[in-house]
Amino acid sequence: MSGTVPTMAMVLAAGLGKRMRPITDTMPKPLVKIAGRTLIDRALDMLERVGVETAVVNVHYLADQMEAHLAGRTAPKIVISDERAQLLDSAGGIIRALPHLGNAPFFILNADTFWLEAGTSNLERMALAWDADTMDILLMVADTEQATGHSGSTDYSMDAQGRLTRDRGVEGGVIYAGAIVLHPRIFAGAGNEPQSLNAYFDAAEAKGRLFGMRMDGAWITVGTPDAITPAEAVVAKHAEKSDAG
Repeated sequence: MSGTVPTMAMVLAAGLGKRMRPITDTMPKPLVKIAGRTLIDRALDMLERVGVETAVVNVHYLADQMEAHLAGRTAPKIVISDERAQLLDSAGGIIRALPHLGNAPFFILNADTFWLEAGTSNLERMALAWDADTMDILLMVADTEQATGHSGSTDYSMDAQGRLTRDRGVEGGVIYAGAIVLHPRIFAGAGNEPQSLNAYFDAAEAKGRLFGMRMDGAWITVGTPDAITPAEAVVAKHAEKSDAG
């Protein structure tokens, strides 16, 4: 990609948000607000910052609310991928949306994680790190000390070249931080059934073509109601530092 930032992105926003109940009894999880800003807008703000032109957002649970909210967004341009009839899981949702995403590498963001950065955008750094000759998938990864709201172990070990190996809980390991650059060629021949991205991560790893880029800043995941307060505290602290700087 030679540092060229992708113009297309997919935001995964169709999940049921069961762990966020009772809040998600009446609203989809991506519309939960953290410090006055919805999770989905925080993801889209990151894409807007780096000039992404079009973001495909998949919807399923309480989809009408999602569509109404996103109708007010002008940048990036929003394309809805409707999964009301069937929830397709992470990879299945992307495969459904491929006609909108094109043949070039694109970003994928989770709608329930976001990050706070002070310098160069992590998405720009991912574009610079991307090498289509050696990579099929590039994951943004975080160290445990960068993470708020993450209750699990680390996901991968990463070598000096950035190549990832699934190795949960390994000392010095990294966490997958909810942002991806990938080449759509990995979905060639894929069916339309529900399927997870994890299978594609594993396939890329087996070929030595799964890489990571360690993010700068603070990474926040909001999976349950009790994760909201710590997330807002980190946002407030970041704002104070930005104002002071």
